[in-house]
Parts: sequence; structure tokens; C-alpha cells
Amino acid sequence: MASLMSRYKNLIFPCQACVRHNSNRVSCAKVDRKYYERLYPTLLVFPNGSTINIRNPQPRQIIQLPIDITKLTPEEQAALRRRRQPKTEIKLEKEIEDNYDRRKYLKYIKK
Repeated sequence: MASLMSRYKNLIFPCQACVRHNSNRVSCAKVDRKYYERLYPTLLVFPNGSTINIRNPQPRQIIQLPIDITKLTPEEQAALRRRRQPKTEIKLEKEIEDNYDRRKYLKYIKK
């Protein structure tokens, strides 16, 4: 009897049979892996702007190495700080002239 129950368990409880873990599961949730099975092509960007292609164990598209601020000149440090500041948007408000006359269109309204 127990072997029959184990055979037909999916037929009796169909909601439990719907759980399937396949490759589409990744699109819904984060993969919690410490090590990946393959190496992924990744673009590595150096602080001076040069790039190389490497093979990375984690699926990353681009890796940018940080800039060492202590090795920059004071002018370059000030320029870097200015680039990192949030940009302020200038908002221009236009005044719209209102020369709309309602009485001009009263002839088109049916009463």
C-alpha cells in the first residue's frame, strides 16, 4: 500500500507536483552560489581608462577598478570632486499668455 501511495502521490496531490527548479528560476530570484561552474567573459577597466577582457568566475559584464585619489595632483582631485557632485538642473518657467476668449466659441455649443 505504501508503494502505491508513493507512486501516485503526484496524482493525489497535484499542487506539490508543480514545484520544478530549472533554469527559468534564476529570472525570478537571486542565485546564492559561492562558486560558479564556468568562467564568464568580463571587461576590466583600469583607472587610466584602458580595458582588457578577462574571464571572471562571477557573471559580471564590467568591472571598474577604483581611482587612487592620493596619487592625483590637487587640480585633478578638484576636477574629480566636481565630476562626482550631483548636477543641478536649471528650471526655466515660461509665462503663457492667456488670450483665450470663451465667447468666441459659444456659437458652436448647442443648447
